[in-house]
Amino acid sequence: MSRLTHIDEKGAAHMVDVGEKTVTSRIAIAETFVTMEAETQKLILGGDLPKGDVIAAVRLAGIMAAKKTSDLIPLCHPLPITSVKVEIEPVGDTQIRIESRVKVSGQTGVEMEALTASSVAALTLYDMAKAVDKAMVISGTRLLLKEGGKSGKYEAEV
Repeated sequence: MSRLTHIDEKGAAHMVDVGEKTVTSRIAIAETFVTMEAETQKLILGGDLPKGDVIAAVRLAGIMAAKKTSDLIPLCHPLPITSVKVEIEPVGDTQIRIESRVKVSGQTGVEMEALTASSVAALTLYDMAKAVDKAMVISGTRLLLKEGGKSGKYEAEV
């Protein structure tokens, strides 16, 4: 196992110096799932909840979260993100899948931005629908794809 890059020789956390790394095109895709009652999914997809358009709010929350990742995760670098896409889709009658795709031309990857986008989008979905279903469960948050940079491509097993 390789040494953790955010830990120095003395065991102290630090921000990795990426100044000498080459600027490359990078992409990361993450997903998360929200499980709920079938009626809740129907209300969300139909736009029938009292707080308004859940899908639009979830999408915007994910985009904003990706842009604010370095404010939330202590050792993340602020990145000049070039694209954030958040897709929301039903899975069966009781789940909603949120996928976040983040791109950057930079010296470090955007995995944390994609994961943060999916996570905050899921939390926003919960917030928008909790009045009708407090038992919703957020789960399965993971990195699906990472491309670019020195370590190359990573793709999760299906």
